Amino acid sequence: MKHTLRPALRATCTTALIALTATPLRAQDGVVPLASLPPAPPPVGLPQLQSSASCPGLQQRLLATIGSEAPVWSVTVADGNGRLLADVNGARPRIPASNQKLISTAYALDRLGPDFRLKTQLWRLSDGTLRLTGSGDPDLGLAQLQRFAKLALGSGGSSSPAPSLVRLQLAEEPQPSWWPQGWGLGDRAEAYGAPITRLALTSNAIEMAIPNPVGRLQRLLQQEMARQGGKSVQISLVPAQANVSADMVLLHEEPSAPMHDLLSLANTESHNFTAEVLLRSASGSWNLPTARQLETQWLYQQGLPMAGVTVADGSGLDRANRLTSRLLAALLVRMAQHPYAANYQASMAIAGRRGTLRNLYKGTSLEGRFRGKTGTISGVRSISGVLDTSDGPRYVSTISNGASAPNTTIGRILTQVQNVSLCQPPA
Repeated sequence: MKHTLRPALRATCTTALIALTATPLRAQDGVVPLASLPPAPPPVGLPQLQSSASCPGLQQRLLATIGSEAPVWSVTVADGNGRLLADVNGARPRIPASNQKLISTAYALDRLGPDFRLKTQLWRLSDGTLRLTGSGDPDLGLAQLQRFAKLALGSGGSSSPAPSLVRLQLAEEPQPSWWPQGWGLGDRAEAYGAPITRLALTSNAIEMAIPNPVGRLQRLLQQEMARQGGKSVQISLVPAQANVSADMVLLHEEPSAPMHDLLSLANTESHNFTAEVLLRSASGSWNLPTARQLETQWLYQQGLPMAGVTVADGSGLDRANRLTSRLLAALLVRMAQHPYAANYQASMAIAGRRGTLRNLYKGTSLEGRFRGKTGTISGVRSISGVLDTSDGPRYVSTISNGASAPNTTIGRILTQVQNVSLCQPPA
């Protein structure tokens, strides 16, 4: 997948939407059983929604729209006050596909802020060895690689002569952790299933996934340093958790685009690599079991309806993920109350205009009025987001596991939700 992110000034901003009342899990503790998580606190705002729908007119229209396929659908609609308007199988867990990214991006935005940037850094150790570290910048490219090579050779503005031997370490995660366990072998070969590494040129994909991204990076760096006159270069691999010391010196840093653009890449373009990196960055751990446990705890702390929910990865490519439409609608309501609500909604695709929704619902009343996230894997279609109506926003989540014509059905559902008269009390 080709994409271009806009540059912005470097900044960092960390935010927490609410004070966390439970003891946080620690990365060194490893995987924490879900049963050991604290009970959900009282709802913050109105994310729990009501237990029953309050708009019978809309409820009946949705049931008629879905018809005999109701068993394979989950649909939840809430208004701007968090009032549950309609709900069809809203508490039934289903495979969400890329609607999982709505969770990862919300979590990352809350924990890291809209100005957060991923960093790729070149360090000098006390013995003169250099070390390249990264945090998964999806737009790391050859231009940045050339700058790192120049600095490693001692010609990046330094008046000192280049050392006779340049020793460069690449700090990276072990190969078994490059893919979430549930990603199929066929998916791992595709560009959308590229391995998740800290040092990832072009998101570890060209036309297809790069199966050995560390070897590719090592080879390209060696070639570039030789092109720039490096006569004796030794490049080795070290664990990402390799010991660091206080006397390490930062020589150069390449920041990614800010969080706002990373969110858009994940939500508008549905870029799996970026969503996985955001989950790991927000949790502070590249150990996926730990990261998903911490994200699950965060969801509990938001007071969201968590029955039946399972987080398996950050992107939704793992078919072990289970979400409910009620959870996603509640999350959308919750994020509408967030200080960075505008950033979250701006990261989504727009019906008929932008991203993965650009070819859907053109020329209809939905064009330009629905911002959302799509999800598609074999047998699964999901679309959840915010629909502008004459009576304010409607937060809608639709998940189908086995529907025959899901895009058409979802369009009809959203059109019914637009008809606000269905939920108006009789005069």
